[in-house]
Amino acid sequence: MTNLQLNTEGKLKHFLTIEGLSKEILTEILDTAESFSELSKQQVKKVPLLRGKTIVNLFFENSTRTRTTFELAATRLSADSLSMNIATSATSKGESLLDTIHNLEAMHVDMFVVRHAISGAGHFIAQNTAAHISVINAGDGQHAHPTQAMLDMFTIRQHKHSFDQLKVAIIGDILHSRVARSQIQALNTLGTQEVRVIAPKTLLPSQVESMGVTAYNSIEKGLKDVDVIIMLRLQKERMTSALLPSEREYFKCFGLTEERLKLAKPNAIVMHPGPINRGVEIESSIADGPQSVILQQVSNGISVRMAIMSITLQNNGEAA
Repeated sequence: MTNLQLNTEGKLKHFLTIEGLSKEILTEILDTAESFSELSKQQVKKVPLLRGKTIVNLFFENSTRTRTTFELAATRLSADSLSMNIATSATSKGESLLDTIHNLEAMHVDMFVVRHAISGAGHFIAQNTAAHISVINAGDGQHAHPTQAMLDMFTIRQHKHSFDQLKVAIIGDILHSRVARSQIQALNTLGTQEVRVIAPKTLLPSQVESMGVTAYNSIEKGLKDVDVIIMLRLQKERMTSALLPSEREYFKCFGLTEERLKLAKPNAIVMHPGPINRGVEIESSIADGPQSVILQQVSNGISVRMAIMSITLQNNGEAA
């Protein structure tokens, strides 16, 4: 499955999942993003790398942060970018996903950025699209969100420089989170010393340790001496099931408070992929506090997505 992402030389031509990718490929993404990170501070925030290329954003799920940063990344690479309004597109009138893809192919596009509620949608499109088109997964079902994971890795590296001595805690709905899956894969591939997951038992996958993590049902024990804290959004739709009694109870047991933050190392950073539910997952004083790098994650999303777009199109033999 992961071979689909690589060209004949073993280089990245699609970016669908972290799983199966080498440390060298992930490091190349981080290093390339580093080269783009200063661009936002310049008066002219553009490079001509993808001039003449056409990138189509296919977002079958609502998104603000991810979609916007992909659009900005394409613009800063000098590509032409088109965001499809799926609600008013032909797919809402019964056209199949493949018909939509093939019609867009006929318009000579170069890349699809796909966000879909069904796991594996990005792989399906990559398997069925023209050879010269690169596909980037912007989140599929409960499977993967690899670009979010990479911008998180980039943010961690900016502050901690290397991964081999780090203890990282991911707190929240691990069971349903595509972000957590991709983060865990990336952290382990990059050689992180210890990856911890902290959640109630009802929000942990069965045999979670097989993912390469240490599981904790106590936030106090799990936060002890960690370097990085990653909070996950508590998906409110889960509240209607028997998985959690209430938001208030969740915050009482697993919310990040000032007192709990003191259990981590003094220079620990606090992250959140967003959107934040204040007072449910995290206190506002922490989200807005000196240890928070949440807004930096958003900024880094542009550089990292620029890196992934440029690498995949160049490796697919179609970049300028």
